[in-house]
Amino acid sequence: MQYGSRLAKVTCLAAVLAAATVLARPMPATAQDQAGVTRGVPYLTTRNRTGDTDPGRFYGEERGTLEAGHCDIAERRFEFLSSAAEAAPFYIPEEILRVESVRPVPVADLMADFKARSGDGAPLLYTHGFYIDFEKGCRRATILQENARLEGRFLWFSWPSDGGLFNYTHDEADLYWSVLDLADAILDLEGRFGPERVNLAGHSLGARGMVLGIHDVGAQRPDVRLGDVVLLAPDMDFDVFSRLLPRIRPIVRSITVYVARADRPLALSEQVHGYPRLGQAGNDVSRLEGVEVIDLSDLPVRSPTGHLYHVYDALVGADMDLLLNQGLSASERPNLRQAGLNLWRLQPQE
Repeated sequence: MQYGSRLAKVTCLAAVLAAATVLARPMPATAQDQAGVTRGVPYLTTRNRTGDTDPGRFYGEERGTLEAGHCDIAERRFEFLSSAAEAAPFYIPEEILRVESVRPVPVADLMADFKARSGDGAPLLYTHGFYIDFEKGCRRATILQENARLEGRFLWFSWPSDGGLFNYTHDEADLYWSVLDLADAILDLEGRFGPERVNLAGHSLGARGMVLGIHDVGAQRPDVRLGDVVLLAPDMDFDVFSRLLPRIRPIVRSITVYVARADRPLALSEQVHGYPRLGQAGNDVSRLEGVEVIDLSDLPVRSPTGHLYHVYDALVGADMDLLLNQGLSASERPNLRQAGLNLWRLQPQE
């Protein structure tokens, strides 16, 4: 592939991914705002501190040392959007979120507090994908936490994605740079919670990082045993994943991959990289022994790009809830129809 053609495809991929963020951007306050509640997530991050007084820009896009804290989200409700949300073919948020405050704490203190707050529940460590600055990542992590009913047991890992439209390859480099910190976080959680108690999830490019982090954990500790792994729209070479699978499958309880045919960013990523992505529907998933693939192609597309179903579709959150909170396999969860070896299709609610 010629350089000019590849660059054009990278640019197009960035543009499509950027479009997915438009509906989730904060809007100016209006007279119709109502007093909202505060939500948010605890975080680990390898981003730099910017020194900015705006909490949404507390952390930047450069590489930094591992830090921890709490990201608080303020909610403003716009009731006039409710009727539009019901009629629209895509998602329109009924509340507009913004980062209200960032409260850094020492990493060890946060991890100890997280263990205490989780109680007997299994925690989930989640990481984001491309084109996600700290503010956007905090908002989406909060929504995912609530969609999957993981409040109190959700920890967000934020690597230094630029949040820039044309920096896909730069983000790839920063993701790879962060993999060892992600692996260390996994091992820290496993040491605190015990074998098969730590669940893991990643979206898009972050799912690639999560797979690589698990691979590094297995190389360090072949005896380690982790919980359920969820890969949402993973932007990862399908064949690379299939080659790594025999080395990561023995150390986790389960692996679930969510895919969709209407995922436009992954279709473009396939063109950029030259090979199908793990998160695309239509791959020969019978090759993925011990993996449960959930095809979402039968669901209405709720976001402009089809790439953010973990944020925009309540059915996906409900399915994750049954997997992560009740430990149900695909064959045991409602609304899933088996469509082949290792493959299920999530059905819309009637």
